[in-house]
Amino acid sequence: MRHALLAGTVALIASPMAAMAGGYVEPAAPAPAVVPVAPAPVGYDWSGFYGGVQLEYGDVQVDDAAGASAGEGTGALYGVFGGYRYDFGDFVIGGELDLNLADIDIDDAAGANIGSLDAVHRLGVEAGWDAGPALIYGTVGVAQGYATLSGVERNDTGYFYGAGVDYLLTDQIVIGAEVLQHEFDDFDGSTLDVSATTFGINAAFRF
Repeated sequence: MRHALLAGTVALIASPMAAMAGGYVEPAAPAPAVVPVAPAPVGYDWSGFYGGVQLEYGDVQVDDAAGASAGEGTGALYGVFGGYRYDFGDFVIGGELDLNLADIDIDDAAGANIGSLDAVHRLGVEAGWDAGPALIYGTVGVAQGYATLSGVERNDTGYFYGAGVDYLLTDQIVIGAEVLQHEFDDFDGSTLDVSATTFGINAAFRF
């Protein structure tokens, strides 16, 4: 009887231990946390030489010595340009040469033709803000104008100023737009003052 009782007691104690030994599953280690990696910043550098082509719309005003309107006209200018820029980080400076032919007839108030603007060349400096893929700048410089006035071919040196924006499509391809004001006082001794406002679009390749 005592042997039976002892065997039953041992079996009773051993049963849960065996169940625990066979049924225990060690919990899996937690998966490592995924730490997001910030993308590397994209760098933009406007330094270097560039060259391209441009197309402009021009509005020309001619005034006499008294300041009264002697004629006006609108038309196209087109040409090539090239320059160099240096990027200091947030600030960019540079220089540019533009060579443009023009096709703008100038008529007086009665509609009679008094001449034409034939070409405008420019040499200027630029200063602007590096906004990443965009460059916002101002420009000022010397302009050389070629015109036919009252049947006489003339040329004169004046000045220009304006502003523009360029955008990097790729590291080498740039598109842009700018507005410029040109002033020529007493154009080549003609007693006529010539001013021209131009709006242009352009495309350039960076070397």
